[in-house]
Amino acid sequence: MSGVLALLEADRLQRSRRVVATVVAVAALFGLLALVLPPAVRLVCLVIGGLAAVYFSVSVTLARHADRLPRPVRRIPIWLTFVLPLVVSTLLLLTYWDAASVTISVFVLALLCVFFYYWVILPLALYQKLATGRRSRAPDAYPPVSVLVPAFNEQHYVGRTLQSVQAATYPGPVDVVVVDDGSTDGTYAEALACAGDWTTVVRKENGGKHDALNFGLDHAESDVVVTVDADCVVAEDALTELVSVLLRSPDTGAVAGNVKVSNRGSLVTNVQALEYVVGINTFRRAFDLLGIVTVVPGCLGAFRREALELVGGYDADTLTEDFDATIKLLKGGWRVHASEAVVYTEAPDTWRDLYRQRLRWFRGNFMTLAKHRDVFVDPSFGLLHRLAFPYSLLSMTFIPLAGLVVLVAMGVGLAGGLFVDLFGLMGFFVLLQVMVSLLAVEIEGEDPRLVLYSPLSVVGYKNFLDAVLLKSVLDVVRGGTLSWTSPTRVLQREEDAAVET
Repeated sequence: MSGVLALLEADRLQRSRRVVATVVAVAALFGLLALVLPPAVRLVCLVIGGLAAVYFSVSVTLARHADRLPRPVRRIPIWLTFVLPLVVSTLLLLTYWDAASVTISVFVLALLCVFFYYWVILPLALYQKLATGRRSRAPDAYPPVSVLVPAFNEQHYVGRTLQSVQAATYPGPVDVVVVDDGSTDGTYAEALACAGDWTTVVRKENGGKHDALNFGLDHAESDVVVTVDADCVVAEDALTELVSVLLRSPDTGAVAGNVKVSNRGSLVTNVQALEYVVGINTFRRAFDLLGIVTVVPGCLGAFRREALELVGGYDADTLTEDFDATIKLLKGGWRVHASEAVVYTEAPDTWRDLYRQRLRWFRGNFMTLAKHRDVFVDPSFGLLHRLAFPYSLLSMTFIPLAGLVVLVAMGVGLAGGLFVDLFGLMGFFVLLQVMVSLLAVEIEGEDPRLVLYSPLSVVGYKNFLDAVLLKSVLDVVRGGTLSWTSPTRVLQREEDAAVET
C-alpha cells in the first residue's frame, strides 16, 4: 500500500509541476501580447482585471465578516460592483482610443466583458487544483452508500451504467436503487438483467426526474446518497473520491462530480468536451474553494441524506432539478464542494440535439434563479448572494448580450472599412482564449488537442449558445408551460435506423 501511495504522490507532484510550467508559459505569452496591444486596450485590460480582483476580495470579506461590519456596509448593492467596471472601461476607451472609434470601443468593451468572466475564476481554479492534493485525506472508515439511478427510456445505456457502478472500488457497502420512471422501452428489463446482488430495480408511473429521485430516496438505505444518471459511466474510484470530500467537514451537504464527454470525435462533441473543461469544470473548481458550488450535476453527485431531507428533496417547479436542489442546500447553510470523481456522459452529437439539450438547461437555470430571487436582495446568504448568483445572472444575460454586441459591432466596423483594426483585435482575443483553454486543459489533465477548438469559444459555437440562451430567457419571462426537451440517444437512434433499413 505504501508503494502505491508513493506512486500516487509522485504522479501528483509531476502534474503540479506541469501545471505550474503551463502557468509560466501562459503568463509570458500574456506579457508578449500586451506589448502589441493599443494603449487604450491595455489600460482597459488592467482596469477590468483590477476591478475584478477587488470585487472578489471585497465580496468574500463582506460575506465572511458580515456580523462585524456596519449595517450600511453590509447592504451595499451588488449591482454597483458590476456597473462600475463597465462605466470606467467605457470612459477609458472613449477617452484614450486613438481613432476615437465608437465601433471599436464597443467591440473591445463587449469582448472584455466576456473575459472578465474568466479573469477571477481561472486563477482560483488553478489554486484549487494545486491545493486539492495537499488537503485530501482518506477518512478512517467509509460509510455505506446508496446509489440512485433514475431512468426513463434508457435502453442500451442503463446496463452499462449499472456495470460501472458495480465495478467501483469503494471500500464500504454499496446498495443501488434503479427507478424506472414509466419507461416505454426495454429499460426495466435491461436493468433487471444487469442488477447485482445489492441492486433493487423498481418501477413507477412517469412523474419526471425529480419524482424518480424522491422515490429512490425513499428506497435508499444509507445516510450517504449518490445520484448517477442512467446514461453515464462512473470511474472506478468515483464513489471513493466523492465520499472522501463529503466527509471532510460536517457542514458539507453535497459534492459534485467531474463530468467529461465520452463520445468525442466530431466537431459538435469535441467543442462540448472543451466547454465542459473551460466553461463548467473550471468554475466548479473555483467555487469549490468557497464551498459554494452551485450545481451538483445529475450525472454524478453525493449528498448527505439528512441535508436532502431537510430541504425537502427535489422539486417539480423547474426544469433543472439538480441546480434547484443545490441552491436549496446552499440557502439552508450547507457547503457544497467539487471533487476529482470522474463520470463520463454522452454529449449530443448533432446541432439539433444540442439545441434541445441546452434549451432545457438554460430555461431551467433561469427558472431556478427566478425561484430563488430572494438571494439577490438578502445579504444574509453570504457568498451565494455576493458571488454565486451574480455570476450566474451575468452568464445568463449580460454575457450573451455582449456576444450579440460583438457581432453587430463587427458588421458595422467591416461596413465602415475597419478591417485591419477589427481582425487584429479579434486575433488578440482568439489568442487569449487559446491560452485560457490551454491552462484549463492542463488543470483538468485533458487532451491538449481540445485547445484547437478554442477559437469557436470566441465566435461560432459561442454565438450559437448565446442565441439559445437568450431565447430561453425570453421563454421563461413570457411565462407559460415549458416542456422537457432532450436530445435523442445515439445508440437508440442507430438502432432505429437499423430497423428501418
